[in-house]
Amino acid sequence: MMKKIAIGSDHAGFEYKEELKQWLEKNGYDVKDFGTYSTASTDYPDFAHPVAEAVEKKEFDQGVLVCGSANGVAITANKHQGIRAAICWTEELASLARLHNDANIVCIPARFISLDLAEKITNKFLTEAFEGGRHANRVGKISC
Repeated sequence: MMKKIAIGSDHAGFEYKEELKQWLEKNGYDVKDFGTYSTASTDYPDFAHPVAEAVEKKEFDQGVLVCGSANGVAITANKHQGIRAAICWTEELASLARLHNDANIVCIPARFISLDLAEKITNKFLTEAFEGGRHANRVGKISC
């Protein structure tokens, strides 16, 4: 079954979001774009909350959020109880976020990494499986 991916960004992440959306579709993912839809200045919570809510409600398997540093979208998404959003700037961090933390949203810092690396990070995040085991107990203690 094709994975359903929710994607969103602010203005700083718009160009990477557009490229990642095309890359995801080309690689067989079913993608819904939650905006923004231009480089005009926006507020990242306006896009991070809908992506996080859609993943939290299990309408989508995983999410991708992009902003300049990835901090704003990660902080916003992690306000949702069922979300574990991870800022990833290397493939190894994306792998560990999935393996050990069962992260369900990857947050990409567009101003600090290349588009090629953003694609590799997204690929690693979406294809890595949660290890479970001792990590499942830890993940179970995250929500308040």
